[in-house]
Amino acid sequence: MQKVIIITGISSGLGKSTAEYLSQKGHIIYGISRKLLEINPKINVLKADVTDPESLKAAIETVLKKEGKIDILINNAGMGISGPIEYSSDEDIKLQMETNFTGIVYLIKCVLPAMRKQREGTIINISSIGGLMALPFQGFYSASKFAIEGLSEALRMELKPFNIKIVVVRPGDFFTGFTSNRKIDPILSDNPYEPQFRKTLSIIETDEKKGLKPEYFARKLARIIEQRNPHFTYIISTAEQKLAVILKILLPEALFSSILGSHYGIK
Repeated sequence: MQKVIIITGISSGLGKSTAEYLSQKGHIIYGISRKLLEINPKINVLKADVTDPESLKAAIETVLKKEGKIDILINNAGMGISGPIEYSSDEDIKLQMETNFTGIVYLIKCVLPAMRKQREGTIINISSIGGLMALPFQGFYSASKFAIEGLSEALRMELKPFNIKIVVVRPGDFFTGFTSNRKIDPILSDNPYEPQFRKTLSIIETDEKKGLKPEYFARKLARIIEQRNPHFTYIISTAEQKLAVILKILLPEALFSSILGSHYGIK
């Protein structure tokens, strides 16, 4: 069945692949981007910034005026900032949380009146495995994803009487532009974290470059959308990363922390 779907962050990576794949499946796709893009002509591009609630409100009004409904919202837009928590600037902390978390809140508030009126709808929040286990030198990225997890749990209960479904998708490592676009806090040569940070960041980036292709994510997400009653959460990752999530649940906290730290070169 054809659905009206809004996707944020369609300029590259998971968002772009998902928008293109879902348009091929026959859905009506509206992609939100900070700049107008030359992209698949089947995708309707709306210029808006997830940190600007007024621009998001205008984008949602455009969709409703043209289509009369919104079936699915996919909150995909996000970015990463790496560096020691102690040395993170106030500006970077604000940017990380506004892009990855507060922007989701803005969009959800924009679409809910229409979805409540329809008495149906699905909101898919793209979290991360990093929202289940905090990653070293990506503290605020993980914090933003942990926040998505908590927000989604609350929304799931609040929206149940209106037949609006909440789905949380947790990707593992994917080879996208996320790695090259990561913002890295400046590290001075006399910074006490510098040697470990460089070592850990190299491991993080190597894992990402060896990650799955975004087309794999798009196909998996399409299957979720096609389900009549989707689960609340999904993990889309390699088997190894799924195992890490299981170990996080089963192992004592100190032991798992030691294993995770060891993977990132922290002794």
